[in-house]
Amino acid sequence: MQEYKRIDISKDQIVPVAERMRKAGVYLVMIHAFIDKEGRMDISWDYAVDPAIESYHVVGEMKVPSVGEIYDTAATWPERELNELFGIEFEGLDVSQRLFLPEDMLETQGKGQIMVTPLKELVEKNVKKEEA
Repeated sequence: MQEYKRIDISKDQIVPVAERMRKAGVYLVMIHAFIDKEGRMDISWDYAVDPAIESYHVVGEMKVPSVGEIYDTAATWPERELNELFGIEFEGLDVSQRLFLPEDMLETQGKGQIMVTPLKELVEKNVKKEEA
């Protein structure tokens, strides 16, 4: 199993890190994002730096530079996903077409909002329906 190294950086370091990794022949494994316990966006760029995965994290930002010019589709696809699903803006990224969601989804639901009903709530609604 590969070792995992978390490295916190500022958004100004995203492009220089990507350029350094690309120059060294290091693969971009994935770009991830999640909302941390404090409600802040945590975006990470994971690189395969043998024998470890180095994960560079930017916390609390919703607008960051794209690394698509450096890593092509390996970067632009996950950047487009994160833009569509979380509303993260990747500066310089073409988001003129949707990957998954209907074209009007963001206009009707709000940027980055996907309405998901928890299973428990769905079950409760079905029970109430059956009782009525």
